[in-house]
Amino acid sequence: MPTTAPKSREPVQAWLDRPDLDLLDELAARTGQPKAEVIRQAIRSLARELDVASQPGAGLGALTGVLTAPAVPTDLSSNHDAYLYGDPNAKPAKARRR
Repeated sequence: MPTTAPKSREPVQAWLDRPDLDLLDELAARTGQPKAEVIRQAIRSLARELDVASQPGAGLGALTGVLTAPAVPTDLSSNHDAYLYGDPNAKPAKARRR
């Protein structure tokens, strides 16, 4: 039976202001996780957020399914400027058949 290498951990000390400490306490209580786990998850979350911002196109996965709501206009792709900028001179494009 193969043995796995033990996980290595190193202690880290951080000094928190009272508002940050209170927030950490609240997050730990609400999630039922130890404070250390809340901090680890926060670090990973920030790393994912920064990674998405640094890689072109990497954020497209977060947009998947966003435009499936019934309130999305059917001419969004052809009239995007009007929707984005509220261009009063933008003329609705004629619907094209496929």
